[in-house]
Amino acid sequence: MAKRKTFGRVLRELRRTTGMGIKSLAPELGVSYSYVSKIENDVTAPSETFVNKTADYFETDPSVLLIAAGKVPPDIMRILQTYPDQAIAILREHFGRDK
Repeated sequence: MAKRKTFGRVLRELRRTTGMGIKSLAPELGVSYSYVSKIENDVTAPSETFVNKTADYFETDPSVLLIAAGKVPPDIMRILQTYPDQAIAILREHFGRDK
């Protein structure tokens, strides 16, 4: 089974890829550097607002970041609610059951 990518891990990858330190990134996202550190270490779960700010800042798909944060993007939730049986069957067929 593939290793789960948490929001903290994704944020750290994005930050390091751009060469930013926590102390320089935090003000760009409107938070303290200790908050960013707690998120990167999976001590604190990010708010949806923070996830969206992060996606905007790094110009990345907010849906991917929302899922990493354990949140379901609104458009995906609508699909799941409209077609629950089919969506679950497709996911299980392609990715198997999580054990």
